[in-house]
Amino acid sequence: MTDTPYVLIVIVLMGAVTLALRALPFVAGHWLRRHPLVHKLGNTLPLSIMVLLLVDTVTGQARNNPAGPWQELLAVALVVLLQWRTRQTLLSIVAGTALYMVLRAT
Repeated sequence: MTDTPYVLIVIVLMGAVTLALRALPFVAGHWLRRHPLVHKLGNTLPLSIMVLLLVDTVTGQARNNPAGPWQELLAVALVVLLQWRTRQTLLSIVAGTALYMVLRAT
């Protein structure tokens, strides 16, 4: 059986940890704005995360596609080409998604 004081202590501790983690950026904001590592992560991390999400999604979809990975690879190639040539992120995403949907529908 669960002991009521134990449960209450655990809930209070979880709340304190959550509050501390949420307050940390505000408390350490001055330090974070000046630190070079934070600036470097701010410049490189979004792209790294998007690449990892893309690789995970493409490999997962390619494994489930009996026709092979060519549809995913064509869509990714279109996105990369459009992004490289136009630097229009929304255009690249919409065009790549539309091409992939058309290729999967046929």
